[in-house]
Amino acid sequence: MTTTIARLADQAALAARALVEYGQHLLQPTVRLGITGLSRAGKTVFITALVHGLLRGGRFPLFGAYADGRIANVRLAPQPDDNVPRFDYENHIRALVDERRWPDSTRQISELRVIIDYQSGSGAERTLTLDIVDYPGEWLLDLPLLGMSYERWSAESVQRSRETPRAALAANWHRDLAATDPMAPTDENRAIASAKLFTEYLRACRDDRFAMSVLPPGRFLMPGDLEGSPALTFAPLELPEDAVRPPDSHWAMMARRYEAYKDYVVKPFFVEHFQRLDRQIVLVDALAAFNAGHHAVRDLQAALTDILDCFQIGRRTLLSTLFRPRADRVLFAATKADHLHHSNHDRLEAILQTMVQGATERAKFSGAQIDVIALAAVRATQEAMVGQGVESLPSILGRAAAGETSGGRVFDGETDVVVFPGDLPTDPGAIFENRAAAGNTDAALRFLRFRPPALEKTDAGGAALPHIRFDRALQFIIGDRLQ
Repeated sequence: MTTTIARLADQAALAARALVEYGQHLLQPTVRLGITGLSRAGKTVFITALVHGLLRGGRFPLFGAYADGRIANVRLAPQPDDNVPRFDYENHIRALVDERRWPDSTRQISELRVIIDYQSGSGAERTLTLDIVDYPGEWLLDLPLLGMSYERWSAESVQRSRETPRAALAANWHRDLAATDPMAPTDENRAIASAKLFTEYLRACRDDRFAMSVLPPGRFLMPGDLEGSPALTFAPLELPEDAVRPPDSHWAMMARRYEAYKDYVVKPFFVEHFQRLDRQIVLVDALAAFNAGHHAVRDLQAALTDILDCFQIGRRTLLSTLFRPRADRVLFAATKADHLHHSNHDRLEAILQTMVQGATERAKFSGAQIDVIALAAVRATQEAMVGQGVESLPSILGRAAAGETSGGRVFDGETDVVVFPGDLPTDPGAIFENRAAAGNTDAALRFLRFRPPALEKTDAGGAALPHIRFDRALQFIIGDRLQ
């Protein structure tokens, strides 16, 4: 009964706030855009390039309002939520453009408000407010925990950890798991040790060699100010079937802390931020999964399915705004397309489409629009044809970042290098089978990190960041609101 009352109270509070925001949006049309991505997907770079492109312009032939010359002015404004850090656009663009280095990753939620003055297709002068909400994708993968008991989460986590390649990475935690009696009295030291070993296992799974994606709880990998808190001092247990949880047992303590994690970490993010999003961009580093092999690819597919299932999606109406806020457009973007020759961009897009196909089929009936794209928000490479015997191989040319290695050579950040990255399979399904079927022509070849490029001159005489298909993403996510 108490839980039901609390849920009703939460829904009433959400409806009241939604009504206020709905009225504000009538007076000041606003799109609240969530941008997220799993680790190293390029989220900070994407947002920085997005804001720079709106403020300074670029080569955007597919971004209708810009291509038609209807955007009159773009400016930054104070964000609406005073209790959320501001996205540090100025320092990020300085790193990207002036220092030609990739900006530091953001590891917490942040916001930035962009005001766009434009002329509608009918000639009316209008203004759109774009509120960008930046948050780690690992937090998104925590949302399914809200509907999951500790016992179910434990069972799924343990089962997943016994699969290849996770089993070898979980060996130390598994030994601790086997030595832990869930029915024993509470033991704080054992809880701390178990949480530490479980976290080490999650970190090992995230390593580039394995590139696993389904790694909840997200704050174990990004603890922030919660590091050392009891809310992060729990781990899965191997529980006896059909047993009753004894009070004051180790099992009871772990379950209590799991529930605290949901109540004080996951739920506030869901209520205060996630439920308020109008539109969503999910960035995906698919190339990292391809490098790690078909196990990583399948794990990424599972993560993307979980992510799309988290979204409350559908056509927005007054009633849905009040009682079930929902995102009406979701874009999945495979980043770092500049690490491939353009002949592979459509293949990368097709693979990502295959990954989310099952979830997108279910979403079609809700009235939401979902799109998939392969892009580079900042293009760090150019293309070249390199001779190999009588053949010419489609390759990419860029300035390798300092510390990158290839063929035993360590780059200093000032050297241009030509790379043949290999070809993705023409059949998207082959990528899920094994490394050879994925078309990786050289198992020792890794995609290099390149330094950011210099600005390029635009037709209008300005300077812009080069990109791949970035304007198509802009058109999908806000183009209809600038008509």
